[in-house]
Amino acid sequence: MNKLAAQPVVVIPNLNGGDELLEAIKSLVGQTVQPYIIVVDNASTDLSANRVAEQYPDVEIIRNSKNLGYAGGVNPGFKRAFELGAKYVAPFNDDAVADKDWLEKLVACLENNPAVGVAAAKVVTADKERLDSTGDYYTVWGLPYPRGRREYDLTKYDKQTDIFAASGAASLYRVKALKEVGLLDQAFFAYYEDVDLSFRLQLAGWKVAYVPDSVVYHYIGMTSGRVKGFTTYQTMKNLPLLWFKNVPRKYLWATGWRLFLAQTMFFGRAVQRGNGWPALKGAAMAAWLLTKKVPERKQIQNSKKVTDEYIWDMIVHDLPPNAHALRALRNKWWKLTRRKHG
Repeated sequence: MNKLAAQPVVVIPNLNGGDELLEAIKSLVGQTVQPYIIVVDNASTDLSANRVAEQYPDVEIIRNSKNLGYAGGVNPGFKRAFELGAKYVAPFNDDAVADKDWLEKLVACLENNPAVGVAAAKVVTADKERLDSTGDYYTVWGLPYPRGRREYDLTKYDKQTDIFAASGAASLYRVKALKEVGLLDQAFFAYYEDVDLSFRLQLAGWKVAYVPDSVVYHYIGMTSGRVKGFTTYQTMKNLPLLWFKNVPRKYLWATGWRLFLAQTMFFGRAVQRGNGWPALKGAAMAAWLLTKKVPERKQIQNSKKVTDEYIWDMIVHDLPPNAHALRALRNKWWKLTRRKHG
């Protein structure tokens, strides 16, 4: 048996991570359960991968010839974990820092709960003042959201529980589950690929657990904020992709018309903010990708092991907390319909 098989593998996708990447690795080297660390470098130009090689020679480095996004920066590490015979593998952001028992708590959850396919940590902002994520959720509007984001009460979600999706920032996956449902979808490039993977795990009958005692600290949006229009393009592209691949046929219409309305409003606001072109390109790319994803959707839906009603019950039947414009529009509609029928 490979001597590394007993070690959890941690995969860090890196794009010009600089000092933050070294801090991330430092926090992993100090874990109470020592991982095998892999850095997948997305063609960085800041020589950060070279600095890792110099300061942490035991860290394995995989170099991509170009930037393949978050999914393309994680998948080569996942595949390497498979080769090493690892039982568990975790993606870890290059701008995150883990508590010393972060990994130990997640391993314990998977060891004690064989039905759990992925265990998610509590993600706190780097200044340790607010929550970033305590598990991701998917709504009937086709919009995912991280529970607790920007809330100041760090102890509000301190009960271990099943959630809908695990954040890609620092969650631990069971390799057996990944081999069943596949890796991150590189068509997403960045944003929502982690929700897509958890959605596929849910459809395959795996549970997703939130482990509040496992904590990491994250610099939110450090990479995406550098490129104008990046978030707009990826959001317009990826939300329809996430919806189309995973939502059972029985509920496609109920979620689809809501998502269309949300996307229309997103597009309008993008134009107002000078991001009309990225929004248009994202919508066009989404339309093209949906035609390519038909066989994949069929495979996902035909192999699901849970009922449509189970998924419907797991979905949040409301708007995300931060969807203020949509919530205002919905409230106006409700008042109008009550006036007509009341």
